[in-house]
Amino acid sequence: MTHMELRPDHARTATLAAVAARIGAPTPDVDLTLTGATVDSRDVRAGDLFGAFAGFTVHGARFAADAVAAGASALLTDGEGEAMAREAGLTVPILVVEEPRAAMGEAAAEIYGDPSRDLVFVGVTGTNGKTTTSYFIENALASVHAHTGIMGTVELRLGADTIESPRTTVESPVLHGLLARMLEQRVTAAVTEVASHAASLDRISGVDFAVAVFTNLQWDHLDFHGTMEAYLDAKARLFEPGRARFGVINVDDQWGRLLASRVEIPAWTVSTHADDPHEADWTVTEAEIGLDGVGSTFTFAGPDGAAHRATSPLPGLVNVSNAVVAIVTAHAAGLTLKQAIEGVATAHGVPGRMERVIERSEADPLAIVDYAHTPDALTLALEGVRPITPGRLILIFGSDGDRDQGKRPVMGEIAANLADVIVLTDENPRSEEPAAVRAMIREGIQKVRPDLADVHEVEPRVFAVETALRLARPDDTVIVTGKGHEPTQEIAGVFHRYNDRDAYLQAHARIVAERAAGENA
Repeated sequence: MTHMELRPDHARTATLAAVAARIGAPTPDVDLTLTGATVDSRDVRAGDLFGAFAGFTVHGARFAADAVAAGASALLTDGEGEAMAREAGLTVPILVVEEPRAAMGEAAAEIYGDPSRDLVFVGVTGTNGKTTTSYFIENALASVHAHTGIMGTVELRLGADTIESPRTTVESPVLHGLLARMLEQRVTAAVTEVASHAASLDRISGVDFAVAVFTNLQWDHLDFHGTMEAYLDAKARLFEPGRARFGVINVDDQWGRLLASRVEIPAWTVSTHADDPHEADWTVTEAEIGLDGVGSTFTFAGPDGAAHRATSPLPGLVNVSNAVVAIVTAHAAGLTLKQAIEGVATAHGVPGRMERVIERSEADPLAIVDYAHTPDALTLALEGVRPITPGRLILIFGSDGDRDQGKRPVMGEIAANLADVIVLTDENPRSEEPAAVRAMIREGIQKVRPDLADVHEVEPRVFAVETALRLARPDDTVIVTGKGHEPTQEIAGVFHRYNDRDAYLQAHARIVAERAAGENA
């Protein structure tokens, strides 16, 4: 599906006075009813409140005239935005606050009737595992809720309607509008991923989460947050009183333990490593790690000490963590433990997460797509597929442009240590020179392999995928990491249609055709 309505068909509406009172803004002396909210001037409809904030490059008030021309009835902005709007000759009512981003979420919640309060709404944050854990939770909730929704990195799904997700966490007016539409469509439970950027930029303002979830904190996004401590502070905003009623926190890493010591809302802690457990309310005590597409089984104990047997539908230790966190979350969201365990066990594969695209055969290698784009995730991915690889492990990877540069050589070292053959290529170069990004990764590779043995540098990415498949023998495993489900590749500001799964299948089709032609020659 390429289009999905992101607002309710029948807005609940709110008066300008009610919105002003909620956000603490002076109330304009005008009788006005608002029917929608947006921060995108291209999305304005008649009766909307338009939010104009200071951005990274320009102030949103530059687009206020366009918004009013499109039908916006009022503006919400700061002092600078008000001055810009008045200089442009706009006469519509303007709500002025010091923190318009946070106020916009509260305003949208008021206009759409606080839809999150009428749903079992779960927010999942963390560096790695957000998407997989979200899908596990949603599948469990669907076992008792006839209609569910999910919003995150892969998709926005409302019942049977699905579109590609524009970002991990949508802007606050879109989020509240989607939740209101869910209620119209009889959705009673939903899950959203919450990115650290989204929390920092107040995209979850005005939301009432039934359960807030933390998976882990690993090296990522330090170009934005600066330090790991600031990165955790952003994640912790999901757990603030008044934003979430209950928390579920994985305490396997030091950041989870620090978060658990700080939160003021009621919360359950989860320890998922049976070989190195930490004191927690829920603890994995034994795990049999599945391999080669087979899920893992594990035993965990709850606060009462009773043991429970459960299954992760995906292989690997990391998915034991994702599964038990999802089970505990679904239980916190109202399911019985039995329902939560069964609901997670029956979850389907997650797009771009250890996704097997080509199965091993007498002629073909096993080919896998995984989203791993951080040092820890890349390590887990390569260690996870090594036991199911009789021959060589062939890795296709790169790193994002305009993002944390410090992790690039680190990931190069990891690749050189854990993969047999490396095909170095581009991920999303964005505005950076692709060769410069690859060069930083290559520095890390050369620390381990000074002669660059079994290292191939190939671009564009689609050729890199084909190169790896042609290098592979049937007992090898080929894994392409970094993009996962993503449907585009961003190069020099242009989004090109591209998907790793499709690249595998197209290259494989050519190889099979050549193989058949050779046999018939």
